Amino acid sequence: MTAMTKDEFISEGRRVIQLEAEAVSGLRDSINDAFAEACLAILNCSGRVVVVGMGKSGHVGSKIAATLASTGSPAFFVHPGEASHGDLGMITPEDTVIAISNSGKTPEILSILPMIKRLGVPLISMTSVRDNPLCKQADVCLEVSVEKEACPLNLAPTSSTTAALAMGDALAVALLKARNFTEQDFALSHPGGSLGKRLLLYVEDIMHDGEDIPLVDETASLEAALLEMTGKGLGMTGIVDAQGRLTGIYTDGDLRRTLNRGLDLEAAVTEVMTREPRVTTPDTLAAEVVNMMQQKSFNSIIAVNPDHRPVGALNMHDLLKAGLL
Repeated sequence: MTAMTKDEFISEGRRVIQLEAEAVSGLRDSINDAFAEACLAILNCSGRVVVVGMGKSGHVGSKIAATLASTGSPAFFVHPGEASHGDLGMITPEDTVIAISNSGKTPEILSILPMIKRLGVPLISMTSVRDNPLCKQADVCLEVSVEKEACPLNLAPTSSTTAALAMGDALAVALLKARNFTEQDFALSHPGGSLGKRLLLYVEDIMHDGEDIPLVDETASLEAALLEMTGKGLGMTGIVDAQGRLTGIYTDGDLRRTLNRGLDLEAAVTEVMTREPRVTTPDTLAAEVVNMMQQKSFNSIIAVNPDHRPVGALNMHDLLKAGLL
């Protein structure tokens, strides 16, 4: 083993990043008519995009399939070695195939081409050169050539796999735009992610309702309001009139201001409540409440119905538990 200094490690790392950056930059000339034809083939596909690749190209293909699927182009990865032993049945005449092979000579891919062609499935190849067996069989050839691998032996797939990944991203994003794919569409396929939570969670999904809403009527004393706040644990209580409509709110912040005024606990809560408080509705996106709280610097809010009667309540801690902060 040859010892390397810290500076040598840094230098080698930077060399690799530079070479791979150049490899990706060099793909600009490959974004041409063939690229547009590939996009149209996928856009017109009534089935799914099936991505195949062996070895490192297989790992790249799996990622490309996942990116396509999450951006509006249904896709999945098939291992070409398994395809010739039964998994080829996963491909239907309505599908489109993307075959990734740096050399264009991968035996496992070439062996399944006759069946793909027999099905009449559009075939898109992604190779480093155009004059190869795979490209000759393909309906569309995407060239993802690189001058050299970042590997100093010019053997391990490094720059070439990075280039293939970038080409896959270019396809996915171009198709995303063509499909008018929105943030809401993205969230539907990522419900467990932070974006999905931001775009799919509504106030009604996380609010406290029923008996858990802290409420007192306008005749209540400050002491009664404090007991309600403590019992419900949301750092506030709503105040309602005789018809059950919200007329005010009393919060921890109001309590601090009350103490500064030295008011007696027997004072009416209406003397110290905040009138015409900010409210929300159950069908409001929880993300909007987060933005409101952050911009206006408050920590709790009451949800009301069209008659301005309280139907729920939540605070910053509820939003934090929901993964929105």
